[in-house]
Amino acid sequence: MQIILNFVLVKNTNIKAHLALFGANLIYGLNYSVAKDVMPEYIQPFGFIFLRVFGAALLFWFFHSLLSNEKVDSKDWPRIALCGLFGVAMNQLLFFAGLNITTPINAAIIMTSNPILVIIAASIILHEVITRQKIIGLILGVVGALLIILFKSDFSFDAATWPGDLMIFINAASYGVYLVLVKPLMTKYQPLTIIKLVFTFGLIYVLPFGFYDFMAIEWTTFTSIIWLETAFVVICTTFFAYLLNIFALKRLQPSTVSTYIYTQPVLASLFAIAMGKDELSIVKIVGAILIFTGVYIVSKRFS
Repeated sequence: MQIILNFVLVKNTNIKAHLALFGANLIYGLNYSVAKDVMPEYIQPFGFIFLRVFGAALLFWFFHSLLSNEKVDSKDWPRIALCGLFGVAMNQLLFFAGLNITTPINAAIIMTSNPILVIIAASIILHEVITRQKIIGLILGVVGALLIILFKSDFSFDAATWPGDLMIFINAASYGVYLVLVKPLMTKYQPLTIIKLVFTFGLIYVLPFGFYDFMAIEWTTFTSIIWLETAFVVICTTFFAYLLNIFALKRLQPSTVSTYIYTQPVLASLFAIAMGKDELSIVKIVGAILIFTGVYIVSKRFS
């Protein structure tokens, strides 16, 4: 509660945006350890995605009904529908489908391409200039993330994993396109209005893939811990994380928002160290320094 209060009291909107991004990626970092306890033993992947999207959509509609009555121009509906496709359905379905075929380490490596794909998409769709500053920041972020991901980890790109690897790459590209597509809507509408509608379309797209697995969930087998972890994934990883990201996107460029993905290995490692499941090393320290330096360079406006 104190963290939320401190966030509200911050007056600088750019600082708020960066704090929102840090919070979202902290949640994503914790999610790796939480979601794997629930899936697939208690909920199948696509059933879990349906639960996430359905639960978050209900929350977005509920809070929007309390806080806003903003309407959307009819000409913006096609773009919102595409945001639901790229930002929710393709993003989540392809990630879980790909992860089922490839390895977590392969997926983590491929996901480092997301900020690069965002910058390319932004240059095509929004005509943003790809500056030397952004390139340097991305290189530092990629190197830092790979140091942490690859340290003491085995990985292999081969014939057995390439279909899953391809799905993960398309997932990264789809989320990149989403960040670019949704950015113009953020200059026109409130974040809660847009994310509510994006998840509504996302739910429609996800319904045919996940409803059967959702109906097959045996809720009576859930322990209290599994209930709490399921709630965390729906409320924190989906509702809060998406809302924080889209709030930040109202103030920051898509390239800055996407670059924060490099902080996830750092935050996941810190969580694992705090839980006694990992140890701090010079490699992790150097990787973290490179990542946060890269994020700063990408987000900073140099004169």
